[in-house]
Amino acid sequence: MKLAAVGDNCMDVYKLKDKAYPGGNPVNVAVYFVRLGGKASYTGVVGTDSYGKLMKDSIAAKGVDTSHVRFVEGNTAITYVELVNGDRVFGDYDEGVLADFQLTEEEIDFLCSHDLVVTGLWGNVHSDLKKMKQKGVRIAFDAATRPEDEAAQVAVLQADYFFFASDFGDTEELRQKMKELHAKGPKLVIVTLGEKGSLVYDGNDFTFFGIVPCRVVDTMGAGDSYIAGFLKGIMEEKNILDCMKMGAENASQTIGYHGAW
Repeated sequence: MKLAAVGDNCMDVYKLKDKAYPGGNPVNVAVYFVRLGGKASYTGVVGTDSYGKLMKDSIAAKGVDTSHVRFVEGNTAITYVELVNGDRVFGDYDEGVLADFQLTEEEIDFLCSHDLVVTGLWGNVHSDLKKMKQKGVRIAFDAATRPEDEAAQVAVLQADYFFFASDFGDTEELRQKMKELHAKGPKLVIVTLGEKGSLVYDGNDFTFFGIVPCRVVDTMGAGDSYIAGFLKGIMEEKNILDCMKMGAENASQTIGYHGAW
């Protein structure tokens, strides 16, 4: 079983700490998936600046296949981050070379040689998901906290597993939103609720799972860790509750240290 992560990467720059950590939604998922014993690749573009080489080398050092990481003239994407009581607070974002990222046909074929493709809201590949789905590969999409965004609304029509995050807990309004999204095509709609756990809707039933208690150092990468654990469970054909538990356990490991990984 092999996971293909594709789309955005960025350096998470902590100004006050004078440190920068490689990250980005699909990158993180790939790294965490390998941490769990799986195989994964990352497809995307980085800049010709010093951060670009650092990004590719760092991903490769974690055991992720970087054969389809391209260097493009310009700057690697950067997100400025602050920590407030252990919670990450995002500041300015410079998209860099990712602004013009487009998949080649060869890259699409490479992605479809995997068992499952995962991407997210800022990956710039949502318009290619239909082509991938037609080639028979399963698709997971992370809409972050913005399932109403255009990219998410395009992706939900093709995604088998549609993830998003909410800060408001398990409410009737949230459940109605999950039903509406599920009606557009996904097998499962999965919502991470931070310290309040997670919720999954399969078209018939809602399943809730709490958290795995741990010492919180930095919440960066928690949601991506959950996605990696959940998808590892899916690929191992585990039931929904076990997949949720795998996601929560993986997230609890990540938030115990600084940076995504």
